[in-house]
Amino acid sequence: MTLADGGIDLFIPKVYDIVWSLIILVIVALFFYKFFMPKFNAIFDERAEKIEGNIDKAKKAKNDADAAKKKYEDQLNNARVDASKITDDARNEATKIISDAHTRADKEAEQITANAQRSIASQQQQAMVSLKSEVGTLATALAGKILGSKLQDSDVQSNMLDDMIDNLDEKTDNKK
Repeated sequence: MTLADGGIDLFIPKVYDIVWSLIILVIVALFFYKFFMPKFNAIFDERAEKIEGNIDKAKKAKNDADAAKKKYEDQLNNARVDASKITDDARNEATKIISDAHTRADKEAEQITANAQRSIASQQQQAMVSLKSEVGTLATALAGKILGSKLQDSDVQSNMLDDMIDNLDEKTDNKK
């Protein structure tokens, strides 16, 4: 047999080789399908479940994070509103306190002024009474010297003093 006589036949297998190869291939395929495929399918299913579980967990975590973020933003907005309200209340309270303090200070100033005016009027009245008394005594002594006799009679002294005081009051009233 030469290469030229059966050159192509060398590359084509014999029928018994093909049959036995097919039998072995079918046995290996059945063995692979029976023993290895269920394990591969179980491993693939397990991984798919893990991936789906992780995806579900990720979605749940994202939803939880979104809910927490919304809750945080709501609390932050509420805190801002509360802070603004507290600030406004504090300003209003401060304004009220200042207004009350001004009112009390004005009332106290009015009372102090009224007390001072009453005190001044009282002191002026006391000074006038004291002055009238002194002027009366001096006038009596002077009148006694001018008239040449002492005014011993108390009725005469009293009438004279009253006349002088009335004249003094009239002059004081006219000056005002």
